[in-house]
Parts: sequence; structure tokens; C-alpha cells
Amino acid sequence: MPVNSFDHYPMSWKPDLTGTSGPIYKVLARMLEEDIKSGRLMPGTKLPPQRELADYLDINLSTVSRAFKLCEQNGLICASIGSGTYVASDAGTNHILSPNPEQLQMIEMGAILPHSWPNRKVTEYIQKLLSEPESEKLFQYGTVGGSIRQKEAAVKWISKVSYEVAPEQIIFTAGGQNAIAAILASLFKAGDKIGTDPLTYPGIKTAAKMLGIQLVPIEWKDNEITQEGLVNAIKNERIKGLYIIPDFHNPTTHNMSRKTRSMIADIAKKYHIIIIEDAINSLLKADPLPPVAYFAPEQTVYILSLSKIISPGLRLAFVVVPELYHKEIYTGIYNMNISVSPFMLELAARLIHTGIADIIATERRSYTLEQNEIVNRHLGEYEILGEGECPFRWIPLSEAFTGKSFEICAKNEGVQVYSGERFLVGNSTDRRAVRISVTAARNSTEFEEGIKILKRILESEDKTELLL
Repeated sequence: MPVNSFDHYPMSWKPDLTGTSGPIYKVLARMLEEDIKSGRLMPGTKLPPQRELADYLDINLSTVSRAFKLCEQNGLICASIGSGTYVASDAGTNHILSPNPEQLQMIEMGAILPHSWPNRKVTEYIQKLLSEPESEKLFQYGTVGGSIRQKEAAVKWISKVSYEVAPEQIIFTAGGQNAIAAILASLFKAGDKIGTDPLTYPGIKTAAKMLGIQLVPIEWKDNEITQEGLVNAIKNERIKGLYIIPDFHNPTTHNMSRKTRSMIADIAKKYHIIIIEDAINSLLKADPLPPVAYFAPEQTVYILSLSKIISPGLRLAFVVVPELYHKEIYTGIYNMNISVSPFMLELAARLIHTGIADIIATERRSYTLEQNEIVNRHLGEYEILGEGECPFRWIPLSEAFTGKSFEICAKNEGVQVYSGERFLVGNSTDRRAVRISVTAARNSTEFEEGIKILKRILESEDKTELLL
């Protein structure tokens, strides 16, 4: 029997193990997961201290610890030293941000999809490439390495962000998400911790969860990681790595200052932290700042994907890897069988060397500027974050909405947007905001109609009907 009486004790969670069978830690973990997914335990709820829960259930402390650890690895709860254990802020949200082909009548303003018409230049060059002698060899098995000419194309493309690298530093992967998964699997293990912004790209969340790696939100000030927060996470949370998106941060659109880039580099060098720099949005800016990798090349694994700036169908990323980690990541990509299609790699190299990639990039920036003018024209009276070249915008909401409720309202009106809750990490403070894509709609007319619908929702005095 428990030593103490809990009849009137204000515990946030009182599971009942009566009649259950099997290992108790697994039963407890399953019950905790069910209560979180059912909504009986809401995001941000502080769970009872482990020792207190063990006393209440009359079981060993180690049993509770194992159950909590299992749920923590599954991204359902998060523990913070000196603060306690909480239901994760993003528990119950969908982390997979991709368009639903079954929702053909929806105006897509959720997924960050580049417009399709610049792909015509890509298809024109594909026809030229296929007409060349022995083009069938491009459909053989590929390698992680690629040719020297293909690596030189990568070096040329990366130099546009003021980062000069050597061809031997380049590893190719089949897209940025594959690069993230390969880096996590190669350099980290289950139980390791990686720091991130309190709001971050859901792709790192799903990859980390799959591998049992815990993401730790780093303290922010004005949407930038602070030196104190980063050092605290290193010393107290014992993070091994740091994942960042310095340019057009997803989802807040923020561009990291040069000062903060330099600070992160200095801290990483001092404490031997691995930086994973996701530069997927960097070349959407015509004149981006130097990356963090520029300041700390030996600490940084740098990922530059081609999907947003050239073509989403080019599932290709250039990964700049420090010598210290080159063998591990190269082997990891090989073992995970995510090497690049030789056809796609040669196509990308040709587009870069001929200058066609630059033309496509310019066209994409111009279209994004046009779409953002529509946003500014209709929603200018609201606080809308994001520059003209950014392919998505971040809309802070009033107290009348949560991000999730606004997403539901928009969906009921035929528009897909993504709530701020989808991007939260750990026990980060709830953000009343939504992210909208400005380039995903089928055309400008459809996009403008979507913006008008969002404006009507923002102006609505009665949200009840919109939620039905």
C-alpha cells in the first residue's frame, strides 16, 4: 500500500493499474500515451514527479522512470532539469506537412510548394539530356560520391551564399530531409539530445523521434537563440548537437543576425557541439548573409537543398561535411540506401553549369515577390511576418484563436494553412500563430481568393460557426 494518502492530493495524472497485465513500465507508458492522444492530458500539462507517482502507484521509481523515458523518446512528453516533466506542446498534432492529393478542392496554403511553371526549363533540358548518346547510363545505380564535375557544380552553387568549400567536402543526398535523417543516424544515437529553436521545421522532429533522439528548445530572444540559453542547454541538458535554419527560419520567417551566427559558431567550437545548418531557404534570398558554417566550418554539417529554389522534383541536396565526420556520414548514407539518382545529379550539375539554375532562381524570387504583394494588399492592417522573397508568412493571432482553431476554421472554409502548434518543440510556450505558404496555390487568382477567406476569418466576430 502507498505510504501516503492521495485522496485529496492535486495530482495531474492518476492512472489506475488495476487489472492490467504485462511489464508495468510498458502498461504505464501505454496509458500515458492514450491519455495524451485522447486529450485527457493536454499539451503543457505538468506531470506528477516520478517519485510521487511511484508512491501513489506503490511501484518502484525505476519503473516510472522507464515508462517516462519511453514516452519521452516517442515525443509525447519532455523533461527539463529543475522544472519537471510536461506533456509536449506539440502532442497530438500532425508533424507531416505535405499536401493531401485527396483534397483537390482545397486552396493549398499550407505546404511550402514552389510554383510549377519554372519546371518547364527543367523539362526542356531533360529532353536535351536524353537525346545525347549513351544517356541510358544515367539510369544505372548511383553512388554517394558523384563525379568531380558534379561536385564542382555543387561548389559553384554553394559559393552563392559566400561559403567557399572544396569538392572533396561534398556529399550528395536525395533531398534535404534525407540528409537530415542520415546525419542524425550517423552522428547521434538514441538518447542523445539536440538543441533547436522553440519552433522548428517538423521534418527534424519526425526524424529525431524515429531515431529516439530528444529535441531540446533553446531559449529565444527576439526570435534568436541566446548565448545564455545555448550554454545552459550544453551544460545542463547536455545537448550534443544544434539544428538551425538561419535564413527564412521555418516557420517564423526570421533571418538570423550576423552577430548571432558568429556567437553560435564560437560556442560550438568551445564546447565541441555539432551544428546541423539547414540552408534550404538561403538562396531564396538574393543576397544572403554568410552561413554559420562560414564561421565554424569544422563544427558544421551544412545542407543546401535544391527543391525550393530550382525544382521540387530534383530530390537532391549538397551536404558540406567536415573531415572529422566525413567517413561516418558517407557510410551512413550508403547503409541507409539514400544515394542520389545519377540522372538527377547530372541534370542538376548541367543546370548549374549552364546558368539555367540561376534563371530559374530569379524567376522564383520574382513570383514570390508578386504573391507577397497580394498578402500585403489584403492583410496589411495585421501583423504579418516575412519579407517579400520569403515563400511563406507567419501570422500572429489574437486571443480569439489558437493556431489549431484557426487552422480548423480555414479548412472548413476551403483553405489549408498550418498552425503554430505543429512547429513547437518540447514544452515551448504555445504560439498563437499560423504559417501560410504564398507559392503553393495553383495560380495567383486562387491564392488571392484564399487570402480573402483568411481575412474574413480574422475579422469574424463569431468563431463558433467557422469551427463547425
